[in-house]
Amino acid sequence: MGIGLTEFLSIELATEHPSVIPISVFIAILCLCMVIGHLLEENRWVNESITAIIVGAASGTVILLISKGKSSHILVFDEELFFVYLLPPIIFNAGFQVKKKKFFHNFLTIMSFGVIGVFISTTIISFGTWWVFPKLGFEGLTARDYLAIGTIFSSTDTVCTLQILHQDETPLLYSLVFGEGVVNDATSVVLFNAVQKIHFDSINGLTALRVFGNFLYLFFTSTILGIGVGLVTSFVLKTLYFGRHSTTRELAIMVLMAYLSYMLAELFSLSGILTVFFCGVLMSHYASYNVTESSRITSRHVFAMLSFIAETFIFLYVGTDALDFTKWKTSSLSVAGTLEVSSVITALILLGRAAFVFPLSVFTNFMNRNTQRSESITFKHQVIIWWAGLMRGAVSIALAFKQFTYSGVTTDPLDAAMVTNTIVVVLFTTLVFGFFTKPLVNYLLPHDESHNTGKRSAPGSPKEDATLPLLSFDESTSTNLSRAKDSLSLLIEQPVYTIHRYWRKFDDTYMRPVFGGPRPVNQPEC
Repeated sequence: MGIGLTEFLSIELATEHPSVIPISVFIAILCLCMVIGHLLEENRWVNESITAIIVGAASGTVILLISKGKSSHILVFDEELFFVYLLPPIIFNAGFQVKKKKFFHNFLTIMSFGVIGVFISTTIISFGTWWVFPKLGFEGLTARDYLAIGTIFSSTDTVCTLQILHQDETPLLYSLVFGEGVVNDATSVVLFNAVQKIHFDSINGLTALRVFGNFLYLFFTSTILGIGVGLVTSFVLKTLYFGRHSTTRELAIMVLMAYLSYMLAELFSLSGILTVFFCGVLMSHYASYNVTESSRITSRHVFAMLSFIAETFIFLYVGTDALDFTKWKTSSLSVAGTLEVSSVITALILLGRAAFVFPLSVFTNFMNRNTQRSESITFKHQVIIWWAGLMRGAVSIALAFKQFTYSGVTTDPLDAAMVTNTIVVVLFTTLVFGFFTKPLVNYLLPHDESHNTGKRSAPGSPKEDATLPLLSFDESTSTNLSRAKDSLSLLIEQPVYTIHRYWRKFDDTYMRPVFGGPRPVNQPEC
């Protein structure tokens, strides 16, 4: 019996290119997800992340029915796919699009939330699960597993948070939540990798110091590498001026150098997240002003588009993976047991986040007490920061797969139980906390108040001439000493403001003439 042309083509296609059909289906669902997201754009309850998860779950259900319960997957998750191809454009775009003035004005607060906060949260979650899990009958995890669990669930979801807050309407909140999210993810990944290197059979008093020292090394070397690549790119674009002949080349240089920064960090076993983020910040600050106007506009849209596709892809996969019955059948926990364990993890996430957001906010306000800024972190701000960072997402999923699976597959009941619990926590926090974040922000900060937050001038901040040099050889020694004395007093009284002030002076005097950038008069944001 003969076959038709359609059947013949499908057979040939499946034989020669077995991955074409699932990739095509996934791309079609991705397009559908974006259309639905557009239609729900004005909805105050639903954001892109929630839409992608719901569409993914619906697609997984259809695939599950078609395959007669064998699988809900179109594609198989691979942590290499996430860390190498999906994460870099998301993090780079975050650094490239951020309003740098707000980010660096709150840099010390962001670093304290993103670094100290992760250590506090990891400690609470690790010891909490170690204490509670055996009482629930969930036993067999090692010390390395408990520490890994702490880092996995200390990673906030920057993707979902950034879709909820807008830097034009809530600039202070956006800069804090966004900045903490990026530094938090980087810190969690670095700490996770540091945990993998611990030799638990030879733990002594110096183990904690080694872990902390290794963390500091990775953190600062990754940052320096990202800054270095960003500066090299800016210098090359300013010196050679590719736009004379081809705007395509200068845009290609920016894209390739950004990706190269991430791959170099991974090559040297550093934190690619930190590297590509600071590379994005430096390129936005210097390199984007060394290209033509058309390339500057195009680059922002290209980076935003790549980030948006990667974000939607990740949450779409999370939705389909929730219906992977293979993991649920392999898990050592029943459905009730899974709900108990995931509830404990969620409660520890709530506690761990509250343990550093509120105390560190009070400490930050105390440090900035002399600046009389209108941008102090009020209690309403603290509640929103605490709530918005409760969501867990792509990084948590990727780290859980890295710890408890091999290329997305696990046959161990304990490992399968942890993977399913991670998926449940990610789904619950994204859907529930994400669902109520928009109404919470609108309730605590009405539109007029949130729109004006951070836009009022700081009456207590001294006015300075940012173009003055740090030291001048044209002035007398006594004048320079007097200036240094005043600067030291200002640093003690107003550390955050003073650091930012002198960075502006250094940047305008020495950096921008070499690496490019707007003139201080025309572009007040730095």
